[in-house]
Amino acid sequence: MKKSAVVAALGALAQETRLDIFRLLVQRGPEGLAAGEIGERLRLPSATLSFHLAQLKHAGLATARRESRSIIYSADFATTSALVSYLTENCCRGRPDLCLPSVGRPAPHQPARGDRASRQRTAGGAN
Repeated sequence: MKKSAVVAALGALAQETRLDIFRLLVQRGPEGLAAGEIGERLRLPSATLSFHLAQLKHAGLATARRESRSIIYSADFATTSALVSYLTENCCRGRPDLCLPSVGRPAPHQPARGDRASRQRTAGGAN
């Protein structure tokens, strides 16, 4: 993915309403949602919704297709995957697998459950 496309995608997602729309589209999956339904779910006026959907489309994060009288918007999962790959390419000392969420593995800033020394440091060193 070109750096300019990454900047465009991140810029589009750096706005609260667009992030809400994008998350809704990702959750919905490839079948997508009609524009009117997106507006209803997020309580957005049609002009506002149209503006933000255009921004997501321009950034390559959403696609639109006509079905009968409706325009159906979907997340563009190929672009989303490329963006995530770009962001994780050089993370975690070159081991992108370390950046993936893992059930049961504490976040880097949290002490492990069995690490008594870490718990004591967190609690101010008390025994």
